[in-house]
Amino acid sequence: MPSNLPVIPERIVVHLGPPDSDAPNVSVTFPDYIKNVASSEIFPTWPEAALRANIYAQISFALNRVYLEWYRSRGYDFDITNSTQYDQAFVYGRDIFANIAAIVDEVFNNYIVRRGSVEPLFAMFCNGTTVTCNGLSQWGTVTLANRGYTPYEILQYYYGDDIDIVYNAPISENIQSYPGAPFGFGSSGNEVRTLQRELNRISRNYPAIPKIYPANGIFGESTVQAVSTFQQVFNLPVSGIVDKATWYKIKFIYVAVMRLADLESEGLTVEDISRPWGEDLRRGDYGQKIRSLQYYLNVIAYFNPEIPSVPATDVFDQATEEQVKAFESFYGLNPDGVVDFRTWLLISEIYDQILRGLPEGYEGAAAELYPGYNLTPGMRNSDVREFQTYLRVIGQNISQIPVIDVTGYFGPETERAVLIFQRLYGLEPTGFVGSPTWDAAAREYNYIMFGTERTG
Repeated sequence: MPSNLPVIPERIVVHLGPPDSDAPNVSVTFPDYIKNVASSEIFPTWPEAALRANIYAQISFALNRVYLEWYRSRGYDFDITNSTQYDQAFVYGRDIFANIAAIVDEVFNNYIVRRGSVEPLFAMFCNGTTVTCNGLSQWGTVTLANRGYTPYEILQYYYGDDIDIVYNAPISENIQSYPGAPFGFGSSGNEVRTLQRELNRISRNYPAIPKIYPANGIFGESTVQAVSTFQQVFNLPVSGIVDKATWYKIKFIYVAVMRLADLESEGLTVEDISRPWGEDLRRGDYGQKIRSLQYYLNVIAYFNPEIPSVPATDVFDQATEEQVKAFESFYGLNPDGVVDFRTWLLISEIYDQILRGLPEGYEGAAAELYPGYNLTPGMRNSDVREFQTYLRVIGQNISQIPVIDVTGYFGPETERAVLIFQRLYGLEPTGFVGSPTWDAAAREYNYIMFGTERTG
């Protein structure tokens, strides 16, 4: 399920049969799909208010399937079927009624939501004569329209007073939510935050899965444990790494426990799907994320002469864009100069390969390279010990920073010292150690110990 607001897909893939049948798939534009469904499900002679109410329901039903990746999360390669046992009627190649086509052209990018929720309503419907259900009655809409009900009033009659219509939703390519490559310990970003939120909700129904705290978009030890337990509970290979199978199994279970494909769902809020990090990094962006990007690429550039080095300015300027393009070109990506999640993963992978390939004692007495993942409160390992060593030396020379014990445990004392260090050195005060904080501390440590270049 995409972790942003719903969009109208440019095209939708329809399976011409029940889900497990060997029927073919067809790809059609979304408006053409709705025109076909409406021409197959309802009669063009019905009152216009009834036609519009039914078409709104058909649009919302289809968008719910697409947005939740209902079939793709189950391993299918289509968005919806044409089986009325599961979805809504679609007769490939049929004639389309002119008045229905005109209405669809006007409203195809409008859909129904439950007030306070963002996902398209699972607008269940049935004909209301031979088949009845808890949702909209197709023939019942005719009766209501003849009584003077507006399309919105008809929809309220069947789905409740707490519905709204989203108008003029954006149209976009239907992109699957899986980031495109496995990710795990040390990763960070919107995809990690989405994963954490969904696993925390799933754990309410499956308490064997431990809660992730904090759910801050950083793939730390607690996230590894939650992913591993989820994989064990649902008979997946236990790796603690989120591959495509794990990602979509989490989607499948999350949609089920939230009842998002149900007329009465818990509902997704704007806060649920908010993305605190930008979708991509590109020229003109600035901040800590850019400093991390520049640090990683500059280390890679040190070992790969095909990649230019750039000043670490915290700004995604022209030089950084050229550096990104050089990286993308060398490693077989589209050299567009934009850092999406897939590019981030590859940058992290190449950096990690460099770390693992360094001979023992490569840095000598100087500070080591960033270990390639975030150090967070609660961790206990040699990388925490290494960073505490730098921070302790800095604290012995800069009075504002407390002198901490070197224990290898990232406890409250270390977190407090990290926060003070970050504020003093103009870094985002997160309390965890990412590449900008590690780099700043390493530079300061090297300056104090060996007189090398000092952090600006």
